[in-house]
Amino acid sequence: MKQILKKEYEKAVLDLSNGVKMEGRLIGANAVSSGEMVFSTGMLAYSEAMTDPSYLGQILVFSFSLIGNYGIPSSNEGDFLKSYGYESAGIKTQGIIVSDTFDDCFHYEHGKNLREWLLLSGVPGIAGIDTRRLVQMIRDAKKPLFGRIVPQNKNAFYDNTRFEFLKNFGRTDFVDPSQYNLLPSVSVKTPITLGKGKNKIALLDFGTKFNIARIFAQNDCTVEILPWDSDVEKVNCDAWVLSNGPGDPQNTGGVINNVKKLLKGNKPVLGICLGHQIMALAAGAKTRKLLRGHRSFNQPVFEVETRRGFMTSQNHSFEVNRKSLPKGWQVWFENANDGSIEGIKHKNKPFMSAQFHPEASGGPNDTTWIIKEFIKLIA
Repeated sequence: MKQILKKEYEKAVLDLSNGVKMEGRLIGANAVSSGEMVFSTGMLAYSEAMTDPSYLGQILVFSFSLIGNYGIPSSNEGDFLKSYGYESAGIKTQGIIVSDTFDDCFHYEHGKNLREWLLLSGVPGIAGIDTRRLVQMIRDAKKPLFGRIVPQNKNAFYDNTRFEFLKNFGRTDFVDPSQYNLLPSVSVKTPITLGKGKNKIALLDFGTKFNIARIFAQNDCTVEILPWDSDVEKVNCDAWVLSNGPGDPQNTGGVINNVKKLLKGNKPVLGICLGHQIMALAAGAKTRKLLRGHRSFNQPVFEVETRRGFMTSQNHSFEVNRKSLPKGWQVWFENANDGSIEGIKHKNKPFMSAQFHPEASGGPNDTTWIIKEFIKLIA
């Protein structure tokens, strides 16, 4: 919906499921939106976070005091390998909450400013909120916190058309994304092939970030990005990658049974984030929701065998239950803060997974070596 970017701000209210209401100024689209409240501690990479499909169905709170200070980079439409600053084709969050924004753009690629990008994308946001208080509220909640962005303009439209799973929601509903299979809303509809390397990677797209395909393509691989529900028995490849994505890993259609077929073979399989959780479920383990999700660029993990430590980028609400890990599998990485499992691998077969993002974007590149070591397994 095309709208005019006004210099003055209108008011908007963040209505929370715990009864708290917080008033600020509307940025972006004049739209009512709802989702699960989550936050990010990153100072930078806000465009990467907002386009990360893992945030589908969520309202993203930026805890850093100023967002938008370098604008939004220009995108290379349809080119996964060149769209730096974007992790998918467009914004995937239900909205954003910030303390303050910078409403100009001095990016060297002459992109848009943050308000303009939100407006053109039909996505609402609120600035002027006490984000420190809001982040503490999200962290201290005993159960998931949901919110609604409600502009005070009476002509505000309801944002229930961008994604299929939202079509039955009304203006006064709180959206809980974990209740739905979100993969059809973020996966490619037809296969896409990238790169021209000697190793053929089949990437099951549960909401993959561009940088996963980018790193494989830059390391002598041909990457075929496949729809989430592809029949794995009909695919010819050297190795499999199970991508990141949104939602509850137990609410992903028939994906778990599909991945079970891969684990009966001997081709290398790498799971990332949601892909890690789905691999664990396919192996026979169980998952559960964390009391406090991991959403930052500075989550410390360590490799169990070597005790080497790494800083990682993370965005997830669920964990693999350690006690449920079946025979033949072992813990590969652990979180240094809460001891939760951050990666598993099979003792005899080339199956491995990471709960964090080894492809980063944004965040540190400490664990990019995982992808490179995985490629060596193919050879």
